[in-house]
Amino acid sequence: MDKNQSLENLQRSGGLKAEPADRKECEGLMRSASDRLQDARSAQLSFASRFDLAYNAAHGIALTALRLSGFRSDRRYLVFQCLVHTAGINKLQVRLFALCHERRNLAEYEGYMDEDERLLAELIDSTTALKAVVEQTMAGLYSG
Repeated sequence: MDKNQSLENLQRSGGLKAEPADRKECEGLMRSASDRLQDARSAQLSFASRFDLAYNAAHGIALTALRLSGFRSDRRYLVFQCLVHTAGINKLQVRLFALCHERRNLAEYEGYMDEDERLLAELIDSTTALKAVVEQTMAGLYSG
């Protein structure tokens, strides 16, 4: 099954909504994600703040990839799961983002935050790599 067919199947099931990409929206999402990713590297901040910043940067970039593909979703986990199709990243990276999504939910809704510096470092590294892929996609779509 190709990328478009997979995304269209998710649209038919109600997980995604078709919506043309908006350049200003995508640029704004990437600008915000870049700022958050940079701030997530700040050792002066608490672990919880750095994790929240890195996670939200990853989500913003993943959402940008989905928007560039002509879709939108209000389900955070689905935005990450679509990365295989929207950004061409591997399933191992998607599993990392899914784990971070679970950890974020535990912190957000149950008040539990496991301070795992290694996981945070992996999240920052994977988000940085994802950012480069999505920036390249944007440059290809909006050049000229």
